[in-house]
Amino acid sequence: SAYARNPSLELRNQLVECNLGLVRQVAHRISNQCSEPYEDLEQIGYLGLIRAIERFNPQQGCAFSSFAIPYIRGEMLHYLRDKGSVMRIPRRWQELHNKGKKIRKQLTASLKRSPFDWEIAEALMIPLEEWNECQLALQNRLLVSLDATISHNMDCSLSFGDTLPDQHYQAKQRLEED
Repeated sequence: SAYARNPSLELRNQLVECNLGLVRQVAHRISNQCSEPYEDLEQIGYLGLIRAIERFNPQQGCAFSSFAIPYIRGEMLHYLRDKGSVMRIPRRWQELHNKGKKIRKQLTASLKRSPFDWEIAEALMIPLEEWNECQLALQNRLLVSLDATISHNMDCSLSFGDTLPDQHYQAKQRLEED
């Protein structure tokens, strides 16, 4: 309530120090549900804590912890969403992919060679087609920049965007030819 009456950097930092446990609690819970390191989530959580401190109104009658946890959690989830891939991969495929990596290691050790995809699918007890789709989806989940160079010669370099057809230009060319 002293911060609400007279906001200062010093008071805010003291409130952050007093509420580190809230951030750690939320970071621990979320880090168990994703592959993001705990330390990264903790750092992001402090931003949420600061926002909560700055917006908290003690006259509203709720406990600060009840007010702050959604801010802390929201900041971490926004970070994970922004960092994640654009393409949503079904959870089943993510789990199959992780199990498949473990099985690949086990089979490589026992067979003394890299296993075939059908061997991994068999060990996962799924059809080969589903294993192939799962792998393809996870390989193609990241965006490719249109400026990425795919060919570089002495004379010129060719970007990925240069290889995509421009429908408007093609239509204009056909009109000019007609």
